[in-house]
Amino acid sequence: MRVSQFWELMSDEFGASYARSVAADHALAALGHRTASEALADGIAPRLVWRALCDDLQIPPERRFGVDRPGRDAPEE
Repeated sequence: MRVSQFWELMSDEFGASYARSVAADHALAALGHRTASEALADGIAPRLVWRALCDDLQIPPERRFGVDRPGRDAPEE
């Protein structure tokens, strides 16, 4: 997962504005009590940060992959 994908998932789950607030304010015990923003800045893989947030905030499994978006090769309807 790239950092851009992390922010896309955050925006899908929390909305664009609130996602930045959650990332800056919510300390994650699983990541040494760092916030998501701190963990990313410290080089923690975005995938691990996202998983820690999902676990900590009890995001249901069906929402952990974000919103379905058609791919480039998706058939047109």
